[in-house]
Amino acid sequence: MSSEEPKSAETSEDPAPTANISNSQSADAKSPNEPTEPTTGRPRRSTQIGEPPALEAPPFTPATGPVWPEIDDQHPLFQLEGSIKDVLREADYDEVYGIRLDHSGAFHNKLILQKFLRANANDVSKARAQLLETLKWRKEFQPLKCVEEVFSRERFVGLGYVTLVDGVPDSSNKTDVVTFNIYGAVKDPKFTFEDLEGFLRWRVGLMELGIQKMNLKKASTAIPDFGKGPDPYQGIQVHDYLNVKFLSMDAHAKAASQKAVETFKQYYPETLSRKFFVNVPRVMGWMFGAIRLVLSKETIQKFTVLTYGKDLAGELGNGVPEEYGGKAGSLDSMGETLRVEGESRAVGTAAAGDSKVEGEKVQDKVEDKKSEDKDANHNVNEKLADS
Repeated sequence: MSSEEPKSAETSEDPAPTANISNSQSADAKSPNEPTEPTTGRPRRSTQIGEPPALEAPPFTPATGPVWPEIDDQHPLFQLEGSIKDVLREADYDEVYGIRLDHSGAFHNKLILQKFLRANANDVSKARAQLLETLKWRKEFQPLKCVEEVFSRERFVGLGYVTLVDGVPDSSNKTDVVTFNIYGAVKDPKFTFEDLEGFLRWRVGLMELGIQKMNLKKASTAIPDFGKGPDPYQGIQVHDYLNVKFLSMDAHAKAASQKAVETFKQYYPETLSRKFFVNVPRVMGWMFGAIRLVLSKETIQKFTVLTYGKDLAGELGNGVPEEYGGKAGSLDSMGETLRVEGESRAVGTAAAGDSKVEGEKVQDKVEDKKSEDKDANHNVNEKLADS
């Protein structure tokens, strides 16, 4: 299913143990130390996003839970899961994407480990190293807590939303998670991005909110092996640059963007299915050339650049917000976001005052010149080739 930056082409999930692995542990069974489902501790908007429908599941019984396809002792997943006990001991931590890992061979263990294998082209050694570093980082950074934090209204209101979009063309999911990053809503780049740690906690919180909407704890479809098909548990990212002055882009904003890219590449493998950059001037090929330097070829192939925001509906269907050519209502009415100071519910640009109105005016101007530049929409690979 579908939420800004992985290590491989997109981001996914998966794991496994020893010969004749048993998958009999119930998907609903909890270990004594497993916490309850994270709660926000804050009210959501009245139009709060509901959980997306479960993906089509393989046969399973209430006693066993979902079953992972049988694997032999030469399979990378078997080998990676064989080392999980030592990895968890060394990291002194066991949670990834809200799933508690152990060495039981359970379905949801495999789900997470498979993501790390896919991100590393089935290289068990590299997957193990990335998993270990991810666990250490999650222990220190505590990303799940970011979803519950209250952030500065002046810095972050209207900057990001998580939405559920139905009927995305060519998607195997009925419903996809789509996260919108609204850079044009930034009023003071230095104020917003100078505190790099604060920005990163906000951005990670938005990422974790999107992952929660994938409902991995109830996942019942195994993730295919590397190169054998798409991971259904991934998110779509949209970066909206309407009103952003690229040629005078603030140094703090550049640093924050780079840090976010590096963080998601290293610690959020296989969580990205596609990324769209919208309302981007055609002359900004240099920016995507820079991004190319830190991301894999597979990931870059999932990037699409659109000069006009309303053309996003042509890519993701009519389920996107009306600002992007869809028919599903406005972004601030259908999207969910993190809590900001002074708000009793998770609201966004509707509370941001003039930021949305100003954006609508600029969008009108952009649409007026659309006929002058019909060939503006282009894939990022073409843009990068020119840069």
